[in-house]
Amino acid sequence: MKVTFLGTGTSQGVPLIACQCPVCKSADSHDKRLRSSVMIENNGRVIIIDSGPDFRQQMLRADVRRLDALIFTHEHKDHIAGMDDIRAFNFIMKQKIDIYATERVQAAIRREFPYIFDSVKYPGIPEINLKTICHRPFVLFGLEFIPIEVKHYLLPVFGYRIGDFTYITDAKSIEEPELDKIRGCHTIVLNALRREHHVSHFTLTEAVQLLGALKCKQGYLTHISHQMGCHAEVERELPENIHCAYDGLTLEF
Repeated sequence: MKVTFLGTGTSQGVPLIACQCPVCKSADSHDKRLRSSVMIENNGRVIIIDSGPDFRQQMLRADVRRLDALIFTHEHKDHIAGMDDIRAFNFIMKQKIDIYATERVQAAIRREFPYIFDSVKYPGIPEINLKTICHRPFVLFGLEFIPIEVKHYLLPVFGYRIGDFTYITDAKSIEEPELDKIRGCHTIVLNALRREHHVSHFTLTEAVQLLGALKCKQGYLTHISHQMGCHAEVERELPENIHCAYDGLTLEF
């Protein structure tokens, strides 16, 4: 199994106008972060977790030629807004794309993309198969996905454990039974928005402390805002087994 980080950033704290902050001015490619998403490749199949507003750019940048399934963590726009662009894969692959989401997230998809579900189908719209997931594990192309419920302030969000890899984004707290699903995992990805307190995201300190408590061999931080600072600066502060993920980083399992 190969995991590629398509994006490790967030809409939080991203300047909307010309900015002279160190991250915006940085020439380091590690500081060019698109919205958080990962691609999982196994036996020739491609599974992507979350399709934010940068989805099309991510697909082009990573030269992705097929999409077998799209899995959502939750319904916020920075995680679902790019779903319309799966239409390119419909065209190339001549088939519908399977979308895996909870019933609540599916309701949001129907609100955000109502034209997909119209009785009269407009030519060229995205073609999808909605697949309902819940807390029970499910299998895709030989890989078992174990949903891990975290809280994004009050909103339940799914992370996923796939073998020895766990991916969690948009978390502020994780209950003990859900932590039990993660324990013993070799590589854990966890959101770390910034240094200062935030009501719905782990801070840098909180994320590092949790990764330490889980005793993972490797930890990676994602969903990183400009407010965190530059990649190289943060890397110098981290324990040897924890790193800032960056767009394009690939892990093999």
